[in-house]
Amino acid sequence: MTVGKYHIVNPNEGYPLPDTHKITVRVTSTYGNTYHQSDNVVEGHFAFETAETGDYMTCFFAADHKPPVTVTLDFDWKTGVAAKDWTNVAKKGSVEVMEFELKKMLENVQAIHDEMFFLREREAEMQELNRSTNSKMAWMTGLSILLCLSVAGLQVWHLKTFFEKKKLI
Repeated sequence: MTVGKYHIVNPNEGYPLPDTHKITVRVTSTYGNTYHQSDNVVEGHFAFETAETGDYMTCFFAADHKPPVTVTLDFDWKTGVAAKDWTNVAKKGSVEVMEFELKKMLENVQAIHDEMFFLREREAEMQELNRSTNSKMAWMTGLSILLCLSVAGLQVWHLKTFFEKKKLI
């Protein structure tokens, strides 16, 4: 969002602005797109919202006068959040629209919040399942080793008794 205001400063306060103090204003983007143009004005404003990146340029042109005239200009340029005039937004009757948008955002935030708590609960369940699985695997590993060692012991005992009966040992 970009907002700009400009006006010619009157060199003779209390008197009307001379006709020689009129300007032409043009606001363009880096790509050459014109966002505002006014001819022969003493004051004005512009506002635009764009997704174009880059520098924006405002050109002020004063007509050639004989004798030369000095024109003093007051110019205010605002972008982003600073460009929003919240009092005028509220005055324009868009409060209901903003309220509706805020309610939609609140619903989205609430849904995300609930989803986060659900995911935390699932994560806790998964961690508990992981711990119990690790515990069961440790017991199973211990029993498997014990079984393998007992079978190996029985085989050694069987072979020893077999060879003793055959009188090979």
